[in-house]
Amino acid sequence: MSAIKGKITRISGPIVYAEGLDGCGLYDVVDVGDKKIIGEIIRQNEGMATIQVYEDDTGMKIGEEVVSNGRPLSLRLGPGLVGTIYDGIQRPLESMYENSGAFLVPGERTEPIDEKKKWAFDAKEGIAEGCAIEPGMVLGTVQETASILHKIMVPPLIRGKTLKTFAGSGEYTVDDVIGTTEFGEELKLSHYWPLRRPRPFSKKLTVSQPLVTGQRVIDVFFPLSKGGTAAIPGGFGTGKTMTQHAIAKWCDADLIVYIGCGERGNEMTDVLTEFPTLIDPRTGRSLMERTILIANTSNMPVAAREVSLYSGITLAEYYRDMGMHVAIMADSTSRWAEALRELSGRMEEMPAEEGFPAYLPTRLAEFYERAGRVTSLCGEEGSVSVIGAVSPPGGDFSEPVTQHTKRFIRCFWALDRELANARHYPAIGWIESYSEYADEIREWWDKLDPRWAEVRLSALELLKNEQRLQQIVRLIGPDALPEEKRIILTVAEMIKNGFLQQSAFDAVDVYSVPEKQIQILLLIMNFYERGIAAIKAGTPLSKVVSLPVKDEIVRLKSSVPNDKLEMIHEVQLHLDEQMGNLERSYRR
Repeated sequence: MSAIKGKITRISGPIVYAEGLDGCGLYDVVDVGDKKIIGEIIRQNEGMATIQVYEDDTGMKIGEEVVSNGRPLSLRLGPGLVGTIYDGIQRPLESMYENSGAFLVPGERTEPIDEKKKWAFDAKEGIAEGCAIEPGMVLGTVQETASILHKIMVPPLIRGKTLKTFAGSGEYTVDDVIGTTEFGEELKLSHYWPLRRPRPFSKKLTVSQPLVTGQRVIDVFFPLSKGGTAAIPGGFGTGKTMTQHAIAKWCDADLIVYIGCGERGNEMTDVLTEFPTLIDPRTGRSLMERTILIANTSNMPVAAREVSLYSGITLAEYYRDMGMHVAIMADSTSRWAEALRELSGRMEEMPAEEGFPAYLPTRLAEFYERAGRVTSLCGEEGSVSVIGAVSPPGGDFSEPVTQHTKRFIRCFWALDRELANARHYPAIGWIESYSEYADEIREWWDKLDPRWAEVRLSALELLKNEQRLQQIVRLIGPDALPEEKRIILTVAEMIKNGFLQQSAFDAVDVYSVPEKQIQILLLIMNFYERGIAAIKAGTPLSKVVSLPVKDEIVRLKSSVPNDKLEMIHEVQLHLDEQMGNLERSYRR
């Protein structure tokens, strides 16, 4: 079948109009102009196609040719993805740099996966010619990196039910045919998948396990489950990117997909230079051995920014289907929404709130709803957890992107400007933030420590009480409060400084295991309960807050390594001894 060809009739920035493409389907990929830059048909009118192009179209002229590729915009999925840095349409930036230098040349092409590299394919036992196959079935494995065992699966859209030929174990490139079906369909180490189409699975499961990040304010107060969705909204400089970096490095996901969507070039440069040098704390090897980076800076074409989120979620679903737990960092969905707004304006669509298109909520839902914990077609349990940063102008959480995002996520980590200015990291505010996953993951925490749910609620309630008391203190000063209220102010400061605040530059404090997290919080709340009891028995507040153990508790986060938690028990003994002595001295 010959390719369908048309001609450009109008150009409006990244939106190109062409005639003669009536036989093409919606979202088909086309080569636009003499430079053959990549485009996608996003609207079909009678006799006129609207195309968004993913590369710079400066210099393009009316009348240049447009050629259809006859397929939707797709990603190539197979061994070689992990450790690679792509742009929004899966062009590997390192090989592009080797070909064209620091600036991308429109129309430049390099293969997303190395076609010459041979991979050691280990066929699954029992797979042979004549055996029955089905979509998602595992044919064998490839050791992609030291951290990732890549399962080669039957593509989801294969019609064949029988393996007519099979090459077996050996060394193959991603283009080599390792098997065929009775319909002549070729099975390779790689296949293509339309990025706007969710990959199928057998069953959606309820979430039950937390995504452990090592950040105390997240894991204990506002937990995210594996397969869950979270948003990190905050104004400029409040620490969205740094929080995502910490989660990417320390969370217990099997694979990280980091999407730099419309971020400033210097921030993305930091990611690209820092991630390859980071050491994975789980394996002791480079973090890039379980990371895929997608870089779309703010000066790159807006259409590629719009599609980069779909590229990232498709890559995540592919590895989820192998039975992996994947975490996506999207930084930021606000820049993605701005790309939608610009493209919508170019197409002369009716704007909605603040100029965003009316379909903004639908697009956000399509992205976040592809997260989840599932049983894949091959019977493995996997999950995709989505953490999206939101950059509201001026830190205004009432703007459309933040408000619509809250409709589709269940975990909200609101970054607080005052905390950020006070160098409190992570600057996640405990008043506006919330998590709806606490009940689902409670069973997991109960196995670790059945007191988690109770102490979590008690600590959050104390922090809320402290905020109300601070309003009184600002008016009339702390001395007007009774001592039973003033100790709340003291313990709230202990929670902030000794539990919520975490140093990314402290080798001990940078990551806390869940056992350490809950023990520190239990000790702080024990100090509060013993202090209240002592005050009621007649002990002055000044004596309670001057106990040496108070400072010991605050220093626990950085003085006790994760593998020496018995030291926390020693501080508990100090608390019992000092409080006991205090109570006895005033009881007389």
